[in-house]
Amino acid sequence: MKVLKVLLGIIAVLVIIFFVGGMFLPKTYSVSRTTTINAPDSVVFKNVADFNEFLKWNPWTKMEPAAKVTITGNAGKPGHLYQWVGDKVGTGQMKLTEAMPNQSIVEEMKFIKPMESSSIVRFDIAKEGNSNKVTWTISGESDGAMNKWMGLFMDKMMGKDFENGLKSLKEKSEKGE
Repeated sequence: MKVLKVLLGIIAVLVIIFFVGGMFLPKTYSVSRTTTINAPDSVVFKNVADFNEFLKWNPWTKMEPAAKVTITGNAGKPGHLYQWVGDKVGTGQMKLTEAMPNQSIVEEMKFIKPMESSSIVRFDIAKEGNSNKVTWTISGESDGAMNKWMGLFMDKMMGKDFENGLKSLKEKSEKGE
């Protein structure tokens, strides 16, 4: 009986730490990665703003090539939509909301499964000598204790994928594809 009381006490303390600690965690998160690409800004822009091209280099396609992907709307224009359903990558969508040709792309990303959330995804393309510096950022708000705790680990969860994706974008763009 004493062991049960101690176990329940430990569980109660952990629950309190989880919820009270969650109140003090950041309400927002942001993850960014940058690379330099030796290709025209128009090529980089097309590879990002056209989801038919994005499909060819993004890290999640490599993670689950059999995921069902649906792409609709006009490439590079607000409303262009990329939807996916997979066992490993879950279910979600990205909708292009802003596009400044050869400079920046802003997308609204919604995860539906395994856990609902929404984020803003941004690609910035900036001239750097004869190359282009490309920055890929995801940011959002964390509501509730669980999302705030997850926000602490967002860089670890997304950072490596962004690095791998930018490496593939660089390879594709520098080939002139």
